Amino acid sequence: MSTVPDPVTPAVRLVVGAAVVDDLVRPTRLLAARRTEPSALAGGWELPGGKVDDGEMPLAALHRELLEELGIEVRVGPHLPGPLPGTTWPLGERYEMLVWFVEVTGGEPAPLEDHDELRWLEASQLYAVPWLPADLPIVRALEAALS
Repeated sequence: MSTVPDPVTPAVRLVVGAAVVDDLVRPTRLLAARRTEPSALAGGWELPGGKVDDGEMPLAALHRELLEELGIEVRVGPHLPGPLPGTTWPLGERYEMLVWFVEVTGGEPAPLEDHDELRWLEASQLYAVPWLPADLPIVRALEAALS
């Protein structure tokens, strides 16, 4: 009798995301970034951030990604808990994202890498851009903080 091996499930990769707001205490605006790549995501709007490198701590990855993508330094505020164990947000089947509120402390946000446009959105304008589907539940959760 032979046994069939279990299919190999790819490991879930951790991603960090930033809810860049104008003020950590009384946020009124959220920064949205329009993707340029990969082609399947180009033109969609998202929260800035990116993949956590092997051996990297998530908050270190958040600071690195924001400096690389937007040229900014930030003060990190509260974590935005997600619905998955570990309080992450699902990004498809292969990725899960940790999200924090952040406030810019150095530099002026500019689309340096992976984005071609940035927009500050007031609470009443949150849905004025076509968010990537995976980011929509996060934006809905952020809406209460901006109201």
